[in-house]
Amino acid sequence: MAIHTAPVPAPDMAAREAARRRLDQLAKPVGSLGILEDLAVWLAGCQRRCPPTVPQRVRAVVLAGDHGVARYGVSAYPREVTAAMVRAFVDGTAAATVLARQHQVELQIYDLGVDDDLDGVPEPLTRYKVRRSSGPLQLEDALTPADAEQAYQAGESIARELLADDAELIIIGDLGIGNTTPAACLIAAALGVGAEQVTGSGTGVRGAELAHKTDVIKAALDRVGDRAADPWQRLIAFGSADLVAAVAVMITTARAGVPILLDGLISVAEAITAEDLAPGTIAWCAAGHRSTEPGQQLALQKLGLRPILDASMRLGEGSGALAAVPLLRSAALLINRMSLLSDL
Repeated sequence: MAIHTAPVPAPDMAAREAARRRLDQLAKPVGSLGILEDLAVWLAGCQRRCPPTVPQRVRAVVLAGDHGVARYGVSAYPREVTAAMVRAFVDGTAAATVLARQHQVELQIYDLGVDDDLDGVPEPLTRYKVRRSSGPLQLEDALTPADAEQAYQAGESIARELLADDAELIIIGDLGIGNTTPAACLIAAALGVGAEQVTGSGTGVRGAELAHKTDVIKAALDRVGDRAADPWQRLIAFGSADLVAAVAVMITTARAGVPILLDGLISVAEAITAEDLAPGTIAWCAAGHRSTEPGQQLALQKLGLRPILDASMRLGEGSGALAAVPLLRSAALLINRMSLLSDL
C-alpha cells in the first residue's frame, strides 16, 4: 500500500503575517489577547485569508476500537465499557455529544475495532469496522499489515465524507478502553524516550497498577525495537484500527487544507505519527487542551503546540477539543470585529 509520505503543503504565510499585523493594530496592548492571537494567526494561515472567518461548520468524528492489551491490567475499567460507551454516543448522553450539541458541532462515531458486534446500532456506525479488538501489543503486533491498510483506507473515506460536507474545522476523538497504552507506545517510539516518561494513569490506575502499565509499555517497546523507527511499522506494531484510521483522517484533511483541532493523548499520538508519515501535517493542527497524561505533554512540546485549555481533563473522546471550540471562535471574532487603534 502506498502511504502518503510526500510533504503536506504549508498554510499561507502571507495570510499569517497579515493577521499578525492586524492584531498588532487592534485597539489593545500588543499581545494582550494571548493565545487567542496565536489562534487567529493560525486560522488565517489555514484559511488563506485575513481576517479569517469564524468556523461555523465544525465537524467531530469519534473513532472507536478495543485493544488486546486491555486484558492485561492496564486500565481501571473492563473492555466491555467501550461497547457501552458507543451506545451512549448513539443515545446522545456521552460527554462529547453533550458538548457537541452545546457548541453546534456535528458529531459522528464509527466503530473500527470494538470487540462487540454492536447489534441494533445504526448501520453507518459499523460500516468501516476492520476487526474486533487488536492484538496485545506487548506480545504481538496490534494489527496485521492488511488490517492496517484497511483501517487507513477507512480513514481516508471518513475524511472525504467530512470534506464533502464542507467542514471548516475537524475534531478527531477516540473511544476505547486501554487506548492510552498504544498511544503512549506511539509517542515513546516517535520521541525515542522510555516507557516511564510517557506512562500516565489513563482511566485512573495508580501505584502497583501504574507500575505494571509502565512495564507493559516497556515490554512492547522492547519487542518492536528499531522497527518502530518506521512510522508505518510503528502503527502496525502498536496501533489499532481506530488509531490508524485517525492518522489517515488527519493526513487527508491537512492535504485538503482544512484545520484540525486536536484532543488529548490519543489524538496527539496520532498527530505525531501523521507528521512522521506526511511532514507538514502538524502545521494544520492546533492543540485543544493539555491532558494530564505525561506522554501528551512531551509530544506537545516536541510539536511546538501550545494547548488552548489547561483544565486537567483526561476523558478523551474529543471532549477537550470540543470544550475549546468557543475560544477558537472567539479568536476569529476578535480579529474580525475589534476596532483598530487608528479608528478611535
